[in-house]
Amino acid sequence: MADQNGAPVLALLASMTADSLDVSSLDPQAIALVQIAALVAVDAPPASYLASLALAGEVDVDEAQVRGVLTAVAPIVGTPRVVSATGNIARALGLTLDLAELDEELANE
Repeated sequence: MADQNGAPVLALLASMTADSLDVSSLDPQAIALVQIAALVAVDAPPASYLASLALAGEVDVDEAQVRGVLTAVAPIVGTPRVVSATGNIARALGLTLDLAELDEELANE
């Protein structure tokens, strides 16, 4: 049985993301932006944005590009999904900040 901290699940998700980079004909920035668009379309929770935002940061996707994705998908998915996504992205970024603060606190102990 897997341990309770979720590490095997996170490792699987990281592996799936890496595999998508290897097999897709899209460049890494396009993959990151498409993943964000897909998360908007399915009304993903904040935690789901963490991996895609991490990838986006690693491949130099900036805030303007993420806003561009939200604008581009709005006519297809609708205003409620884009508003929800905006809030969930903000929460995901908050989770990231909280995790960084926790890492710093643990390092200082």
